[in-house]
Amino acid sequence: MANIHDIARLAGVSTATVSRVINNRGYVSDLTKQRVLEIVEELDYVPNANAISLKKGKTRQIGIITVSFSPIIINFVRAFTLIAEKNGFNITLFITNEDAEKELVALEMLKRKQLDAIVCMIRSNDWNVIESYTRYGPIVIWQRLQNENLPSVFMDQFHAYWTGLEHLHSKGYRKILNIYPMSKGLNTKERIRAHTEFIKKHKLMMYPFPHFEDKTVVRDGEEIAEWWVLQENRPDAIFCANDEVAAGLMTALRRLGFSIPGDLGIMGFDNTEVAHLLDLTTIDYPVVQQAENAFLILQNKWNNTSNRLNSLSYKLVERCST
Repeated sequence: MANIHDIARLAGVSTATVSRVINNRGYVSDLTKQRVLEIVEELDYVPNANAISLKKGKTRQIGIITVSFSPIIINFVRAFTLIAEKNGFNITLFITNEDAEKELVALEMLKRKQLDAIVCMIRSNDWNVIESYTRYGPIVIWQRLQNENLPSVFMDQFHAYWTGLEHLHSKGYRKILNIYPMSKGLNTKERIRAHTEFIKKHKLMMYPFPHFEDKTVVRDGEEIAEWWVLQENRPDAIFCANDEVAAGLMTALRRLGFSIPGDLGIMGFDNTEVAHLLDLTTIDYPVVQQAENAFLILQNKWNNTSNRLNSLSYKLVERCST
C-alpha cells in the first residue's frame, strides 16, 4: 500500500509538500500540485485514518452504549447523532444486551484512543468500573447519577410523576394502579415516592394492587390487560411506565370490547410517536434536548468551556385516554 513517502519520492518533492497538497493547506505551485495529485490517483492513495487520529489526538468518533432499543432510546440516539454529525463527529453504537463484557469493549476503545468520548445510556457494569475510564476521555451518562466525574443529563421524575397523578385525580380517578420501569432505577424510586406522598396528600385508600416493576414493552401492557380483566376490584386508572406499556394495555382492552377511558383511564410516559397515534395522555419527556445537552457537555469538556445547556422541563400532554 502506497504511503506519503512513496508519493514524495515519485513526485520529487518533500513529504511536507505532499501533505500540503493532500490537506489543501499552505502554498504549493499549480504545476507541483497537479503532479502530486496525479501520483496520488495513480497509486490509489488513501490517508491512514488511524495515523491521522493519532497525530491530531482526535478520532471524531463518539461511542453510545445501551443495553437494547426502545422508542425513547431511538429518539435520543437520533437526536444525538444529528448534532454530533453537524459538528463533524461520527457515532459508533454499542448494543450490549446487558453483557458487561460488551460494554467493556467500548470503554477499552476509549482507553486506546479509538473513541473521543462515550455516552452511556443504560449501563451493565458497576458505576465505579465506568468511572475508572474517565481518565482516558469524557463519559456522559443518561441514567440518573450524581457524580462529578460522570456528568449526567438525567431529569428527576418525582415532579413529572406527581403531575400525572394530580391529573388523574382531577379527572375523578381514585383507584390508581402504577406500573413501574426498571426496579433498580432511581427514577422508579422517585415515582414510588411521588405516589406515596400523593396518597398521603389526598388521604386516599391504599388498595391491595400488585406492585408491577420492570414493565417496559408492549407485551407487558397486554399482560396487565389480562390481569385487569380478571379482577373483581379493578383499578379505575393505570399510570404506565411508558407509552409502549400503555399502548399494549389500551389496544388489548379495546380488542376485548372495553372503553378507554370509559372503563379505564390510561396514562403513558415519554410522549413518543405511539402516544400521538393512539391519542394517549402522557408526560412529555424532552429527550431531544437531553441528547443535545449530552453533546454540549462533551464540547465543554474538550474545549474547556462552560456553554449553557438547554433548560429541561416535563409537561403534561392531555389526550383522550383519560
